[in-house]
Amino acid sequence: MDIEKITSNQNNRVKEWTKMQTKKGRVKSGQYVIEGWHIVDEAIRHRQAIKQLMVVDESYLGDLPVDDDTEVFLITQEIAKHISSTETPQGVFAVLDTEDYHEQIPDDLKGGWLLLDNIQDPGNIGTMVRTADAAGLNGIVFGKGSADLYNPKVVRSMQGSQFHMKLFTGDILEWMSALKDAGVKTYGTELNDQAISYYDITPTKQFALIMGNEGNGVDPKILEKTDQNLYIPMNGEAESLNVAVATGILLFKFVK
Repeated sequence: MDIEKITSNQNNRVKEWTKMQTKKGRVKSGQYVIEGWHIVDEAIRHRQAIKQLMVVDESYLGDLPVDDDTEVFLITQEIAKHISSTETPQGVFAVLDTEDYHEQIPDDLKGGWLLLDNIQDPGNIGTMVRTADAAGLNGIVFGKGSADLYNPKVVRSMQGSQFHMKLFTGDILEWMSALKDAGVKTYGTELNDQAISYYDITPTKQFALIMGNEGNGVDPKILEKTDQNLYIPMNGEAESLNVAVATGILLFKFVK
């Protein structure tokens, strides 16, 4: 294994990795950076194509079995801090390609799906992705207004679950039309006279759940086209539930 040592923040490679922390840099390069032992290990175990691997200690490579065509770099702690999106980097980074196919609606839409309408908080998104992973869903759609799925905070929050399932970006209304054609019912979340309690859901493996913006909920144009809208009855006096918490309650009701 050939290992290139880099010691300066002014190195062109370092500049490229730093730019990948921005959306503009990711779009231009077609690549993004993941960091931390758990996420990098998950990427390798789930056969993601690791383009570059960066470590602060050569001994780390014994725990990270990478392919021969992966470029490996030994970097300094200073560089690790420079390219990291965290305060205390673990000293393990990898570069992966972003994937264009995420824009395409797949032919096979059977199974469970989670559609995110304008979900913006990276922590909420990460929790929702991990919950969908735990519930055994097929995939997740990042709809209009939702945070970039390659945003460093989103990537870190998903904790490797992004490698266990399919992630897409796209127009939720277009996805709803495709799901309808595939015979998959769509469910929105809304508190009104037409919505039903989630207690009345019949568990099923074929469904699509749409969750909306933290402050405004699901877009009314989307709610008009769902097969059914749901609400979660609350016995206490809280006005609402966190969107990630609500997602967990609903998903595990569907897949019970």
